[in-house]
Amino acid sequence: MSYVLRFDEIDRHCLPMVGGKGANLGEMAKAGFPVPPGFCVTTEAYRQFIAKSGELDEWLDALNRLKPEQLDEIRMWGERIRNHLLELPLTEEIQSAIVGAWEALGKEHAYAVRSSATAEDLPTASFAGQQETYLNVKGEEALLDAVKKCWASLFTDRAITYRANNGFDHRSVFLSVVVQQMVFPEASGIMFTADPVTGHRRTVSIDAGFGLGEALVSGIVTADLYKVRDYEIIQKQIAKKEKGVFPVQEGGTEIRELPPELRQEQVLPDHKILELAELGRRIENHYGSEQDIEWCLKGDELYILQSRPITSLYPVPPSKNGEYCVYLSVGHSQMMTDYMKPLGISVFQSLISLDDVTSQFPEVGGRLYWNCSGFLFLKPVQRKILKSTVADDNLVALKKVIQSEDFQKLAPKRGGMRKAFGTLKLMLGLYRKIIPRLIQIWYWEDPQLALKKAFATYEQDLARFRQALSQRTGSERIRLIRDQAVFETIVDPLAYTYAGFIALPVINRKLKKWLGEELSPSIQKSPPGNITSEMGLAIGDLADAARPYPEVVRYLEQAEDRTFYEGLSRVEGGDAFRAELERFMERFGMRAPGEIDITRVRYREAPTMLVPSILSHMRSNAPGEHREKFKNGEREAHEAIQDLLKRVKERCGNRKAKKMSRLISLYRNTVGIRELPKYIMIRYFSLYRETILEEAQTLVKKGVFEQKEDVYYLRLDELIALLEDRLKKDEVHERIRSRKASEEIYRKLTPPFVITSEGETFSAVIRNEQAPPGALVGIPASAGVAEGYVKVVRRLEEGKLNKGDILVAPYTDPGWTPLFHSAKALVTEVGGMMTHGSVVAREYGIPAVVSVENATRILKDGQYVRVDGTNGYVEILDENN
Repeated sequence: MSYVLRFDEIDRHCLPMVGGKGANLGEMAKAGFPVPPGFCVTTEAYRQFIAKSGELDEWLDALNRLKPEQLDEIRMWGERIRNHLLELPLTEEIQSAIVGAWEALGKEHAYAVRSSATAEDLPTASFAGQQETYLNVKGEEALLDAVKKCWASLFTDRAITYRANNGFDHRSVFLSVVVQQMVFPEASGIMFTADPVTGHRRTVSIDAGFGLGEALVSGIVTADLYKVRDYEIIQKQIAKKEKGVFPVQEGGTEIRELPPELRQEQVLPDHKILELAELGRRIENHYGSEQDIEWCLKGDELYILQSRPITSLYPVPPSKNGEYCVYLSVGHSQMMTDYMKPLGISVFQSLISLDDVTSQFPEVGGRLYWNCSGFLFLKPVQRKILKSTVADDNLVALKKVIQSEDFQKLAPKRGGMRKAFGTLKLMLGLYRKIIPRLIQIWYWEDPQLALKKAFATYEQDLARFRQALSQRTGSERIRLIRDQAVFETIVDPLAYTYAGFIALPVINRKLKKWLGEELSPSIQKSPPGNITSEMGLAIGDLADAARPYPEVVRYLEQAEDRTFYEGLSRVEGGDAFRAELERFMERFGMRAPGEIDITRVRYREAPTMLVPSILSHMRSNAPGEHREKFKNGEREAHEAIQDLLKRVKERCGNRKAKKMSRLISLYRNTVGIRELPKYIMIRYFSLYRETILEEAQTLVKKGVFEQKEDVYYLRLDELIALLEDRLKKDEVHERIRSRKASEEIYRKLTPPFVITSEGETFSAVIRNEQAPPGALVGIPASAGVAEGYVKVVRRLEEGKLNKGDILVAPYTDPGWTPLFHSAKALVTEVGGMMTHGSVVAREYGIPAVVSVENATRILKDGQYVRVDGTNGYVEILDENN
């Protein structure tokens, strides 16, 4: 039974005995890196120590029942446990082992005593700073006291909350204590072997300050910042450093003012910056992953005090032969940036008719990306993007990429067309059918017939596909799904959609030339045929169906999915409400938040998802108000059109007025159709989902799956192989286990808008000279200004809005439309001018600002804000609400 282990007895595999920090120090010491000598008090010593407590077992049960937001209870239990542990005596055996190891290293030295938890410095969670560190510890009594304080610090408020947030059982985490000879450095700091801000993997980022590194960690000093790339210092930011942390003779540390001559001096000379960066690269290579490293400089010697994996970096996409590539997020354009399970990724990839679809549209961190390098490397494309002034999130992000140093250096000057060939072939195949229809629509068809024609054919195609599925079994059904060319069924809706896209800028260009103005926002209200807006209106109908029946309303507030329909039949008015609900489900039951992921539960499977929207609508709107609003929007649009055409006729003549009339009619009658292609796709997805889950249920009966939802962790080809007995049961179980583990990691990551093969990320954040100081800026998506109280909604199920709330969300796909009736304005972290939320906001006549970085984190419920959808910013007016 080992209570103490020296560094030379420890490696990375010793984590259960010495925790993450101890295991890393031992690993680096054995590998020959310059680590000050020391030892670890093992977790076995901690176990033996707490075994003496009669109360702790019961108290840990109480802690495990607490949720992260129960701060008062966490504070109370944490203090009770810490005081209890500090009062427990050490056994003679543990005390003797610690003192013996300390004496062997040298009683005359000062020591750093650091906590090292078994759930620390892991690839999935760093736990950095959650437990305590004690510096410049001198003498036996101080050492033993520091060890006990480290053990007790396992139960600080922040450590308890962190474990609760990350799903760690408080019983499962044990604490080792690192005892390491102190180095009293002239300088110290932190080094990241990949840029922690941009993600660039070839950039080493170094923070440096005078004295001990605690000054940087505690935030009492701004550090120098140095960046090194390819053995060259590419950035030096020399900070004004007024204070530092330094050791005290009798033990401990103190904060001191720095002498004036040091305050703006460069902490590390250039040659030491390069030497430190090279040392960081060696440590990274040893571990095989990017590292967060604590270092210090004593005299001319660099020392490493800690190294842990960087857990916040987004995975680097694959690239062939190390070529420089640029990847654009598909999820951002589809308004769904959440993690997608493997089946969801695979089904979406199956829509794209490319032989090398996984290289052109790879899965990265549980999200789908498009390798747009080929197009972006074409000079005409670059010029078009750089000249563009359109407020589009894709263009904003790609403009930044083109202007970046890496792109200028690494993007090939030739061969772009060859690289773009695969995707170009796909697009040409699609546009070969769309463009003739687009030309026909633009020049000859009556815009009033657009809706009828767009809706005409897809129901028949869908019925034929449903029939084909019913005639097949097993793997043949899944092959049919994999090979189904959905895009073939939406040529007409896509052609009408593009007609609307083209019409708006043409209208604005002509109005600018003829009248010196742009199209009035009023003309964009309540266009016909928007299937998603119709879903929002149908939610209002559901609210009105429930409103006369208090028992139905009470039932909805406590209903469960499993017994939802059955329970309705037992309350007064339940049958009337159910009839309206069944009409809703017939048209929209296949929809859901994040619906492009086939694994997401649908409305018809979980009707309680609709309840917050129904109840919010009842609170915020009078009976029939939603329908009246839509009609008012139609009237307002009609009046604005007539007024505009009159002014065009008066100033420019009858011919131009007729031309403008057709363009506006074309726009009004096609802009709503933009939601139809996705609706059709989701109708197909509904059949896919139903079929795949049926096949999964047969695999449950055969004992291959534990539950039918296990199929979500397989790709379509793997499911086909499994149904044909070409994939072994054990192999399937291992893939599912591994992918569930990856899901735990990837769900916590925020996907970048654009990422390169170097790991560098780019956002769609733009500069806005018109925004007031401190305002959050984004893309102006729907004109107007509104003030109100913030309501942050991260998931649709939480969407309980009051009349006049400002809806702040990560994104809004069609599943979010029901909330728009209650919102006074919209703010999202993702989006552009033509994404779902922007279009619907314009139709509803509410201001919207999209692509506001970290909006759901910065803005808080109850803040009073101004949303300027004309100029693209959000201003916090009152923090106290």
